[in-house]
Amino acid sequence: MPQIFTASADTRLRAALLLIALAAVGAVLFIGGYMESSYATLIGWVRDQPVPFSHEHHVGGLGIDCRYCHTAVETSEHADLPPTHVCMTCHSQLWTGAPVLAPVRDSLATGRPIAWQRVARLPDYVYFNHAIHIDRGVPCVTCHGRVDRMPLTARAEPFQMRWCLDCHRDPAPRLRPPDQVTRMDWSEWDAHPERHALYGEMMIKVYGIEPAKLDDCDVCHR
Repeated sequence: MPQIFTASADTRLRAALLLIALAAVGAVLFIGGYMESSYATLIGWVRDQPVPFSHEHHVGGLGIDCRYCHTAVETSEHADLPPTHVCMTCHSQLWTGAPVLAPVRDSLATGRPIAWQRVARLPDYVYFNHAIHIDRGVPCVTCHGRVDRMPLTARAEPFQMRWCLDCHRDPAPRLRPPDQVTRMDWSEWDAHPERHALYGEMMIKVYGIEPAKLDDCDVCHR
């Protein structure tokens, strides 16, 4: 009976299987690396804005509270971007002729809102309520980072599902006094967690938070 397979057929088969396995492993590593890269998470990336607004100057330098501009953050699902008249409460008196503020003046004159580009943007299929997080004492800096150090606003956190679930499954260490949510520097608190260990656990009970239910799909996907 004639030989069906050549002597090297087995070697070629093994080599092909090895290449397929290596390709699969490489694909997993590539995808994993991509998902953790700043290209995927957008961490540190600055978006072009009609006006180069500096949180470093307004928040860090002047001490303006987040809620002065983001007026709906405590009462609405959305933080909202500041309407033009909020900007003009100061800039009708300060830097009134600055070329960089021309879009603000044009917006006020025409009634067309400034087309700000959102930095902290979630996919349309994700439901997020700002008010409930603020009310429970999740500080602005937890999600938005130290904006008081950002001359131009950049994303500070990945906003990926895993990142959200880490907090939902163990919210106690992330909770702070609600009247201090706009505070930027929590270094003392973070440096001595033992001093505040009971606070988060107490607030979990006060607010009736049930971490076991916070990772249910319909909490964020409705």
